[in-house]
Amino acid sequence: MMTVSEQSLPQRIRSFIRRQGRLTPGQQLALDNHWNTYCLDPEVNYDFAQVFGRDTPLFVEIGFGNGDSLAKMAAANPDKDYIGIEVHTPGVGHLLILLHEQGINNVRIYCHDAIDIMEHKIADNSLAGVHLFFPDPWHKKKHHKRRIVRPSFIDLLVRKLKSGGYFHAATDWEHYAEAMLAVLSEDARLKNTSLTHNYCPCPEYRPLTKFEQRGIRLGHGVWDLIFSKV
Repeated sequence: MMTVSEQSLPQRIRSFIRRQGRLTPGQQLALDNHWNTYCLDPEVNYDFAQVFGRDTPLFVEIGFGNGDSLAKMAAANPDKDYIGIEVHTPGVGHLLILLHEQGINNVRIYCHDAIDIMEHKIADNSLAGVHLFFPDPWHKKKHHKRRIVRPSFIDLLVRKLKSGGYFHAATDWEHYAEAMLAVLSEDARLKNTSLTHNYCPCPEYRPLTKFEQRGIRLGHGVWDLIFSKV
């Protein structure tokens, strides 16, 4: 029997806050008209080969923001399929606009908690890659426990990645980059692909966001970490 103190503990520490920004008319129209085409039901168990109509390398992007980089990546790699996960509906609406206007068919979307989707809707040993670009750094020390990259998340990654599949994280917060590097490097099931055993140059497949480009012009750093499953 659980004690009262055990019952009061949260089952999972959330690494995000639902900030429901205001939807533009275009985003609302896209949600109304294109949701059924591109969005997946978190209550349904899918065979993604049937969803996309083919069996090709499958990638997941956690927290795609407004979807600009995911749309560019998918358009540049039509031979690969992508699942984007985002909790904020304005970002989902913006990505739906891009997918519809550009005729991009190799992306599907979950508007849901990424950890829940990864745990329950993604098959083990099925992913060619997982992308986590500019997650909330929770920069205050008292909030570090909310950061998504922690040992339990690494366990989940290792289960879902194929052998040789990779995890790619990017952040513009150096302290978070250092923390992620430490956590990832401690796990013998993952291998750092960096030739210098720390950070990687930004690979060609990751598009630079407008926010990132502005930061680079201002002299801000960006750190990419890419680890492959042994």
